[in-house]
Amino acid sequence: MQATFDERNWLAWLVKVRILILTFLLGIELTIARLTPAPVPLRLFLSTMLFWFTVSLFYVLLLSFWQEYRLQASLQVVTDLVMVSLVVHETGGWDSSLNVLYPLVIIVAGILLPRVWAHLIAALAFILYGTTLELAYYGVAHSYGTTHPELKALQGLIFVHLSAFLAVAYLTGLLAAKLRQVGVQLENASGALEDLQILHENIIQSISSGLITTGLDGRITLVNSAAQKLLERSPADLLGKPVSPLFLDPLPNGESHGHAEVRFDVPGSFRKTVRIRVAAFNVSDRGASGYLYALDDLTEIRRLEREVRMQDRLAAVGRLAAAIAHEIRNPLTSIAGSVSMLSAIPEMSEEHRHLLEIVTRESQRLNGIITDFLAYSRGKQYRFDKVDLVLLLQDTLTLVRHRMTAENTRITVDSRIAVKEAWALADGDKIKQVFWNFCENAVRAMKDGGTLTASIERLGDDWQVSFADTGTGMTPQQTEKIFEPFQSNFEGGTGLGLAVVYQIVQAHEGKVWARSKPGKGTTFILRLRCFDAERASSTNPEPETSGICDPARDASSSPVAAPLARAAAEGRVHG
Repeated sequence: MQATFDERNWLAWLVKVRILILTFLLGIELTIARLTPAPVPLRLFLSTMLFWFTVSLFYVLLLSFWQEYRLQASLQVVTDLVMVSLVVHETGGWDSSLNVLYPLVIIVAGILLPRVWAHLIAALAFILYGTTLELAYYGVAHSYGTTHPELKALQGLIFVHLSAFLAVAYLTGLLAAKLRQVGVQLENASGALEDLQILHENIIQSISSGLITTGLDGRITLVNSAAQKLLERSPADLLGKPVSPLFLDPLPNGESHGHAEVRFDVPGSFRKTVRIRVAAFNVSDRGASGYLYALDDLTEIRRLEREVRMQDRLAAVGRLAAAIAHEIRNPLTSIAGSVSMLSAIPEMSEEHRHLLEIVTRESQRLNGIITDFLAYSRGKQYRFDKVDLVLLLQDTLTLVRHRMTAENTRITVDSRIAVKEAWALADGDKIKQVFWNFCENAVRAMKDGGTLTASIERLGDDWQVSFADTGTGMTPQQTEKIFEPFQSNFEGGTGLGLAVVYQIVQAHEGKVWARSKPGKGTTFILRLRCFDAERASSTNPEPETSGICDPARDASSSPVAAPLARAAAEGRVHG
C-alpha cells in the first residue's frame, strides 16, 4: 500500500504555527522595547511583522484553491527565510537573539520537502544570514547592533551558524525520513486492520445462522442480519438489552457450551422455536469476556414434524374407517328399524315413546357421523381446472356476509385482496369447500361478534390465502391437532370439517396450517401453487385444463392430476 503524505494539513498547520510565533515575537519585542533602551527601529519592525502577517493570511487563502502543495511549501519556506533575515537585521544583526528562527525554518523544510531540500534551505539560510551580517558590518546596510565585533569573530559566528544549520538539516532529514517510514507502516497497519474488520463484518453478516454476542453481564453487543431477521427486531431494539428476556425458556449455560430449544414471541406475529448454542469468549490471561449465541430457526421443521405425525395418524384412521364404518352402519340400520316398529305399538306409554325418540334421534346423529366419516375416508374425485382464487374467495365471502346479516351475528367480514387475479390449477368446488369451512370455524369462534379478515397475496411461486378471526383462539396443543379427525373445539361438531380440508389441500399438493393464541384469535393459512409456476415446472406437454381425476384408478394421463390422485388414494398428506 502506497502511503500518502498529507501536505495540505501540514501546510495548514504551518500557517497556524507561524501566526502564533509571529504574535509571540511581536509581544516580546514590544515588551523589550519598553523596558530597555534597545536601538530597535520599532516602526520598521512593526511594518515588517505586519507584512509577514499579511503574507501568512495570503497563504491561507492560496491553500484553499491552489492544489500545488509542494510548490506552496517551497514558496512559504523561502519567504520565511527572507522575512527571518529582515527581522534578524532589524533586531540587531549579530546581537539579535532571533537567529534561532533559522533552524525552525530548516526543520519545517525537512518535514514538508524532500530530504535534499533541507540541506538546500540550510545553505540558503547560511547565505542570507551571512549576507545580512556582512552588509551591516561593512556599512552597506544600517546596523542596529549595540556592538561591533572584529572580522574574525564575525566570520567565526557565521561559520558556527553554518555548522548548526547543516546539523539541523541533517538531523531533520533523518527524523523526517523516520516519520514518513512510521507513517507508511501505520497506514499499512491501519489498512490491514480496516480490511480485517471489513472481512470480519462480511463473515458475520453473511452467516445464515443468527449470531448474538453479549458481555459478561448478558447485554447484547452485536447482532448479525440473520438474527435480526429471525427475531424480527431492529438493532436499536436489541443492542444494549439483556438477551434472556427475549426468550420464553431459559437459555443454556454459556460456560458449559450447551444448547437448547427455546421459544419466543415475535411482536405482532406468532411464536417461533429456535435452537440456541452458546459458547464463551475466552481471552488469554483474562478468562471469559463474553458469550456467543448461535440461533437456528426450527419453527418450520417442528411444524413439518407435526404434520408428518398427523399424516401417520390420518393414514391409520383412513384404513380403519373403511374396515369398521360399514360394520357400524349395518347394526345401526337394524336398530333404527326396530325402534321404528316399537314406536308403532299403540299400548306404549308416553315415557317409553320419549325414550324411543331419544334412541331414534341419537341413531340419526350417529348415522350422520358415520356418513361424514365415510365421505372423509373414501377416495374423492377432483376436477382440476384453471380457476381464479379471487373469484372463489369473493363468492364465498358474499355468502358469508349475507348469512351474518340475516342471523344478526355482529360479525364483520373484510377482504384484503392484493391482486386482481390469482390463477391456480385446482378443483374450484373443493377449494370453495375449503374456504367455507375456514369461514364456518371463524364464525363459531366469534360467538360475541368480531371480525373475519380474508386475504390473498403472492409469495414467490405460491398463492397465500389467509382467514383471520378475532375469536377465542386456541392453545398450542389444540393448534397442533386441529386438522385431525374428531378434534372439534365446538359443541355439536363432528371434528371432520378441517380433516376434510386437510385432505383436499393435500390432494392439491398445497400447504395449510393454523396460527393461534388463546384470546387473540386464529389465522388459517392456505398455500397453492400459481398456475404459471405449475406450467413452468412441468417438463411434459401442457396438461388438459379440464378433466375428471379419480384417485381409485391410475390417472397417468395428466402429469399434474396423476400424482394428486395417487396421493389421495394412498392417504398421503402433503400439508
